[in-house]
Amino acid sequence: MSMRHQPWSVEAMQGVAAYKGINIATESFGNLSHPPVILLHGGGQTRYSWGAAAQTLAGKGFYAQVADLRGHGDSDWSADGDYALVHFAQDVDALVRRMPAKPVLVGASLGGLASLVATSRFCSDLVRALVLVDVVPKVNSEGVDQITGFMKAAPDGFASLKEASDLIAEYIPHRKRQTNYDGLKKNLRLAENGRYFWHWDPKLLTVGEPKHVLEELERDARSIVIPTLLVRGGRSNIVDDDGVDHFRKLIPHAEHISIDKSGHMVAGDDNTQFNTAILDFLNRI
Repeated sequence: MSMRHQPWSVEAMQGVAAYKGINIATESFGNLSHPPVILLHGGGQTRYSWGAAAQTLAGKGFYAQVADLRGHGDSDWSADGDYALVHFAQDVDALVRRMPAKPVLVGASLGGLASLVATSRFCSDLVRALVLVDVVPKVNSEGVDQITGFMKAAPDGFASLKEASDLIAEYIPHRKRQTNYDGLKKNLRLAENGRYFWHWDPKLLTVGEPKHVLEELERDARSIVIPTLLVRGGRSNIVDDDGVDHFRKLIPHAEHISIDKSGHMVAGDDNTQFNTAILDFLNRI
């Protein structure tokens, strides 16, 4: 469909100055006068991980903005490896404050925790609602180890896009194998030596959160009073039943939905069901 026939417009990639001058790359879909939604990806991903979600939201009357977290995609890398969760949250706060109206924050994994912390500590009066995509304060540690292992699996990069695709297929065997690598290419960078590397800063893997991070996240969650939705992947290795029960005690008013055929990367595994769940929530709040 040509752009002139689309019911929404696309803003070219723009930068937002965030914490300590880090430039956050954003891309927006829809009419700026429509209710805003900010979508924030998980660790090791980029803004492209949302697939058609932003376009779907724009087509349904929302102003959708996707952003690369610091150290990811086209956003700046931190020269001093400044990747503590609170700094991701401060970046989210910067994005929120640029919106013409109160946005809904939709955050997956790392993007979800950053959105939770930002809402609690920095911009509680500026956020309309919160959607956490397969992340809760109390995550499954074995699942976290599996993700970390995947991210560390190719320190020397890949000789080809197919090689990167093979590693992904091994990590998420339930997802249909892609034969077109155009989407994958957006999540990789081609180095001068001709090898492909993930489009994120390797220093991300060297940052450890303090031992009391769970206690801090629990306090953050208890302070949330705005409408909240947890979207869980039915096959998730990160959010288990114990994590969901713990979350619902922290935020009793929160809604919860499970996308049965999805793993941790819900939007990528079942974009249609994810979009349906998000739109239902957005249209009710």
